[in-house]
Amino acid sequence: MKEVTLKQIAENLGISVTTVSKALKNYKDVSQKTKARVKAEAKALNYKPNVFAVNLRTKESKTVGLIIPEVVHHFFSSVINGIINEAEKHGYLVIILQSNESETLERKQVDLLLQKRVDGIMMSMANTTVDVEHIASIKNAGTPLVMFDKISKLINCSKIVIDDRQAAYDATKFLIDKGCRRIAHFRGSLLPQNSIDRFLGYKKALEDHNITFDPNLVYICENVDYDDGRAAAKKLLADGYEIDGLFAITDMAATGALTVFKENGIRVPEDVALMGFSNWFLSQAITPALSTVDQPGFKMGRKAFKVLRKEMKAKKQGVALDPEIKILETKIVERDSTPN
Repeated sequence: MKEVTLKQIAENLGISVTTVSKALKNYKDVSQKTKARVKAEAKALNYKPNVFAVNLRTKESKTVGLIIPEVVHHFFSSVINGIINEAEKHGYLVIILQSNESETLERKQVDLLLQKRVDGIMMSMANTTVDVEHIASIKNAGTPLVMFDKISKLINCSKIVIDDRQAAYDATKFLIDKGCRRIAHFRGSLLPQNSIDRFLGYKKALEDHNITFDPNLVYICENVDYDDGRAAAKKLLADGYEIDGLFAITDMAATGALTVFKENGIRVPEDVALMGFSNWFLSQAITPALSTVDQPGFKMGRKAFKVLRKEMKAKKQGVALDPEIKILETKIVERDSTPN
């Protein structure tokens, strides 16, 4: 079917192409009667604006890219909802790509978004990303970039984060205040900054409360998921280390540990107090309900888009902006996996 043009609408109505264009854009110098006629004709002909032509004129695609490690994770799904909620208010389409924690795939996705000439990019790095040259290429291309959650300190761009070190410190201190003295930590892999910071927060809380740090009580969960939590808990029990508390880097890892404890007759919280991180929606549905750190994913998503939009507007106006670092607050959510 041949594409309907403004010229065709104009010829059908016996008016100028300029008047048709203005009517569809609700210009004030076009009468309501003419606007109604034009819009009715456009609807009858199933007219669709030529997006590519509009993009060329405005130098905007009205699309932004979002790269995240995984979609199914509750935290990242909350971030997505926050971003889309804010983007739709301003007429932006969000292209969502999942890196699957792969640096190789993440590189390809950055290239794809730059080729698509999106107006801006938001991203949370994959756990395996070491070389950040591809992320730097976003800035080098002049495309606004906002990183969130898993960031790189090597990239000079705006970032939306929580204070992972302080949040982990607070979580560990919470366990200490409940009487725990042998606290294990299921951490993430060695690369992501948030994994590093949560480990350092855990370690600092122990030191500040005169509890000797024992590296044997730290177990690495590469994917920080349910299966990792189960595997780490099984290894902890096999190693024979006695603990009275566990701080896990995610609620999923904590949930995996909880199932292993139950299978082995270890009571939570009577024998081991358990603390998660992120406030996953099922953390309050399991038994016992999981105490956790509330990580504001929806708010992080909204803030990420707001900062990106600010930078996209500045670029269009030729104004240079300094990168922003936004630190969102977290809080402890006390439930049944820790003693009252």
